[in-house]
Amino acid sequence: MTIVKKYEKRGNRLEIQGILKGIIYQNEINSYTIAEFETDDEELTVVGYLPFINSGDTLKLIGKFVTHQDYGRQFKIDSFEKMMPQTLASLEQYLSNGTIKGIGPATAKKIVDTFGEETIHIFKYEPQKLAIIKGITNEKAIEMAESFNENWELWQIVGFLERFGIGAANAKKVYKLLGANAIEKIEENPYILIDIARGVDFKQIDKMALDIGIGMDNVQRIRSGIKYSLIRVSYNGHTCVKKENLITFVKELLNVDTIIIENCLIDLNVTNEIVIEKQEEIELVYLYPFYKAEYNIAEKILLLDNEENIKKIKNFKQELKRIEKESSIKLSDKQKEALQAVNENNVCIITGGPGTGKTTIIKSIIDLYEEHKKKVVLCAPTGRAAKRMTEATKKEAKTLHRLLEIGKIEEEGNIESTDYDVAPIDADVIIIDEVSMVDLFLMNYLLKAVYKGTKLILVGDQDQLPSVGPGSILADLIESGKITTIHLDRIFRQAARSKIIVNAHRVNTGENFISNDEAKENATKEDFFYIKENSNEGMLYQVLSLCKERLQNFGDYEFFENIQVLSPTRKGMLGTKELNKALQKELNPESDFKAEKNSMGVIFREQDKIMQIRNNYDIYWERKEPEYENGSGVFNGELGIIEKIDHFEKQVKIKFDDNKEAWYAFSDLDQIEHAYAITIHKAQRLGI
Repeated sequence: MTIVKKYEKRGNRLEIQGILKGIIYQNEINSYTIAEFETDDEELTVVGYLPFINSGDTLKLIGKFVTHQDYGRQFKIDSFEKMMPQTLASLEQYLSNGTIKGIGPATAKKIVDTFGEETIHIFKYEPQKLAIIKGITNEKAIEMAESFNENWELWQIVGFLERFGIGAANAKKVYKLLGANAIEKIEENPYILIDIARGVDFKQIDKMALDIGIGMDNVQRIRSGIKYSLIRVSYNGHTCVKKENLITFVKELLNVDTIIIENCLIDLNVTNEIVIEKQEEIELVYLYPFYKAEYNIAEKILLLDNEENIKKIKNFKQELKRIEKESSIKLSDKQKEALQAVNENNVCIITGGPGTGKTTIIKSIIDLYEEHKKKVVLCAPTGRAAKRMTEATKKEAKTLHRLLEIGKIEEEGNIESTDYDVAPIDADVIIIDEVSMVDLFLMNYLLKAVYKGTKLILVGDQDQLPSVGPGSILADLIESGKITTIHLDRIFRQAARSKIIVNAHRVNTGENFISNDEAKENATKEDFFYIKENSNEGMLYQVLSLCKERLQNFGDYEFFENIQVLSPTRKGMLGTKELNKALQKELNPESDFKAEKNSMGVIFREQDKIMQIRNNYDIYWERKEPEYENGSGVFNGELGIIEKIDHFEKQVKIKFDDNKEAWYAFSDLDQIEHAYAITIHKAQRLGI
C-alpha cells in the first residue's frame, strides 16, 4: 500500500509524496542520491541530495521533472521532508529496513501487528510496552525506541536547515558535529554553522539568525562575521589581513558600528580564536590556525638552519671537481655557488626560471652526498612534479603526502589542523622541488617531519604563481632574507634553444614573445606557436588538429605522454567540459575493444585520461614498480589513465602518474573527471 497523494503545485515547482522503493546510487560524502520512488500514480526515478534516507522511507519531495539525455524522465529534488509512514504497510517496511537498531523484518511485523495505528506513539512515548512482544526485553525495548527517536531527530534537522536555505548536503556534517540536540544549539547560536560547515553562505546564516530574533549587535553575530571574513580572505591565498581593512569589510557586511567590531576583535584575540600582530605601524589579523602554521614554519626553519652543520662535506671544492669530471658536466659559477651554499648551510633555497640549471644542481647534490654515504630523499607537492623529478634525476621522488604518510586530516571547524601527526623523514638531505606550489599547512606538516641536523633544500621558481592554498611560502622565505638563497638567472645554451623557455623569461621581464626571425637567427627549436583565431569553432579545430597529429611533426609528441590542453574556463565551447568531450572523441573514440561506463551523463572509457578532483584519504592502492608498495589515499589533482572497466565487479581500475593503481567502485566515479583538458587553475596546482 502506498501514499494516496497526487502532484501539487508549489509555485513553479511540484510537490509529490510517496515511498522510496530502492536506492540506485548514493554518494557517501554528500548524499547525492539516485533512487526509485513510488507514488500512488506511478514509479519514477528521483535525483538529488537525500541524507539520512533509506529504502522504505516516506518522503515529501519538492522539485521538478527534467529529461536526462541518457536516462529519460526524472524528478529533480530541490528540497525534501522525511515523513512518518502513513500506512501500516509502509510503517512495517520502514521499521524493517535496517535503520532502527535491533529490528529486522520479523520483529517489525510483530510490532505493527501488535500495536497497529498506535505503533509510532509507543516508540515515542511508551517504549516499555514493546517488551510485551516475545523476544524483546525491557533493555532492548528502550534501545529500539532511542534508535527510532534518533532517526526522527535527523529528519527534523534536515527540515529545519532547509527552511533557511541550507541544503541537505550540509546537514549530515552538522548532525555529526552537533549531535541529536543540533536544532537547539543552532537556535541558540545559528552562527555556529559558519564554523562547522565549509562553504556555507554567511548571508544565509545571518538572515536565519535575524529571522529568529537575534539582534544586529549580538556578540555572536559580530564574532562570526569577523571569522567568516578571515576565512573568505584565505580563499584568495592570504593568511591575514590588515586590521583596518577587516573592520571596513565587517562593518559593511553586518551594518554595525566600528567600536563593537573592535571590542569583538579583542575578545576573539583573548580566546585565541584570532591573533592580532603588530608589524611596525600595521596591525595584521589572523585566524589562529593560520598564525600557528606561519609561526611553526618560521620557528622550525630557523631552528633547522641554526643547528650544527653535521652533514657538511670536507674538502668540498676537490669533491666538486671530481663530480664534474665523473659526470662530464661543466658547472657554471652560479651552480657551484649553489652547491657550496648547500654544503655550508642546513637550509638553502635555489630559485630560478626554466632552463637555468636547477635540475643539474639537484643531480650534483645527489652524487656528492650519496658518494659520502648520506641518504638523499627527493619529493615534490604533486604526483606530476614527483614523476618529472624522478625522470630527470633517475632517482625516485615521492609526493609530500606520500612521504609524510598523510592520512585523513582532521579540521578545526572548516580549517585544517596544524597539529596533525606525520611520519618523520629518515634522511640526511631532503630536496623539495616546485616549492612554489607548497601551501601554508603542507609546509607546516613537512617541517614537523624533519629531524634536526638534516639538510633541507628548497627548489623552485619564485616567478611562478603561488600555491592554490593559503600562503606564498617560497616567495616569503626569499623576501625574508633569513635563509641563504641562490638566484639562477642564466639560461643555458641547450635550454635557450627552446622558444618556450626564452619566451617565459621574456614575459617575466616585460618583453614581447621572440619573433620568428630572432628564433631562426638563434637556431631556436620550434616548440612554441602563437595561433590567432577569430572564432571558437576555428580555435577548436586548431586544438583538435594539434593534439591528434600536427604536433607529432615537431618532436614526435604523443598526446597521453607529452601533451596537456589548458583552458582558463570550464564553460563554453573552449571550456574544459566541452573540450574534454571533443578530445575524447578524437583521441580515444568509442570502440568494440574498449569497455565504457556512463556515470551521471559522462562516458568514461578504457584508456581515458582522468584527474582526481577531491582528496580521498581512504581509497586503497598498490604500486608494482620500481618495487611493490601499497597504501591508501589519492589526492585532488592527481592524473591517471583508466586501465580497465569491470562491469561484473562494478569497478574501474586507474593507474596514476606515480604508478599507483587503484580500483574505484562505479559509485565513486564522481571523484574523477576527464583530463584531456584542464583549467589553468588546476594546471597551477599540478605544476604543469
